[in-house]
Amino acid sequence: MAHTILAGVTASVTELKRNPMGTIGAGEGAAVAILNRNQPAFYCVPALEYEAMIERLEDAELNAIANARADQREVAVSLDDL
Repeated sequence: MAHTILAGVTASVTELKRNPMGTIGAGEGAAVAILNRNQPAFYCVPALEYEAMIERLEDAELNAIANARADQREVAVSLDDL
């Protein structure tokens, strides 16, 4: 069965066990696909890349909310009324 590998660097589970920090370092800041019997098992993602991914997901969710509310009627509110 063919799989798409969404990383520029791959490593085996054995390599990851042998040298975890070296394996993730091989990705030079990007995700590393970890293979088990030549099949992608999971991705090792550095903390900064993971944080950036979460930020992009949150931005996409906020954009979806803003787009859904774009056609709603605006309500004028005074700060004194709050």
